[in-house]
Amino acid sequence: MARNVGLGEFLRSRRARLRPEDVGVPSYGGRRRVPGLRREELAQLAGVSVAYYIRLEQGTADGVSTEVLDAISRALRLDGDEHTHLHRLAHPPRRTPATAPPRLRAPLRHLLDSITHAPAYVVGHHTNVVAWNRLTAAVFVDLANVPADERTWSHQIHLNDDYRARLGDNWPAVARRNVAYLRFRAGEDPDDPRLRALVDRLRERSPEFGRMWSAHHVTDLTHGEARIDHPEAGRLVLPFETLHLPGDPDLSRLMLYAAEPGSPSEKALRRLAETSALRSSADLDGGTSPTGSTG
Repeated sequence: MARNVGLGEFLRSRRARLRPEDVGVPSYGGRRRVPGLRREELAQLAGVSVAYYIRLEQGTADGVSTEVLDAISRALRLDGDEHTHLHRLAHPPRRTPATAPPRLRAPLRHLLDSITHAPAYVVGHHTNVVAWNRLTAAVFVDLANVPADERTWSHQIHLNDDYRARLGDNWPAVARRNVAYLRFRAGEDPDDPRLRALVDRLRERSPEFGRMWSAHHVTDLTHGEARIDHPEAGRLVLPFETLHLPGDPDLSRLMLYAAEPGSPSEKALRRLAETSALRSSADLDGGTSPTGSTG
């Protein structure tokens, strides 16, 4: 019987973050040998036998029921994304890995080109950027100048010093969110060889990534706010929304950014849009495309 290492690691990491007083367990004073709750305490809270819970953490319990997972999730105080991740780890979904790079439908390409006053781009399932518009290059990174195998946001966040400087004091939050999203994706598609290769490469090249990965934080990426210290436009505050692309199984989502109307960020974006339009016109005269696509 193969051990479910990922399930055991996740359970231990979530148990370690809980203190007895968080869940109403008497601590009786004294020094505890392990951080967080003991396995016996967690099993009691979840209403399962200690022996069975230990087998779960060892990754040797097959066929765990939905009801037991739900009880453990409640005992561990998991949020919605963590709850979903727990079920995926216990019952890994099986998908057919993509054998070819994702391709972009022409209407999606036209949609990106039509968005001229806000960054927008399409990403695949492991933060790989498939296509982007002009302001994505102007605000974040000009991905046309990035090697194809490093054209992921994970590479840019953790390995690109220039982009890290552009993120400024927001870098730690962005980095943690990125790692937590990769963890979420790893539970959603555990057999994705490209995702595994990406994580292995980042762990090898970035000790900070490795430490964040070991923390087992999990979150989906649905909406949020980007804060950029732009060398020309100054501080940009850009709320973003994600739109899933259910008709494109090889793609993950369309990312759209929009500054608050009337804000300094909106005015700065308009100036950047005008500047980048002028530059792209010059590029077109020289035969260079103003926007990017990998497919």
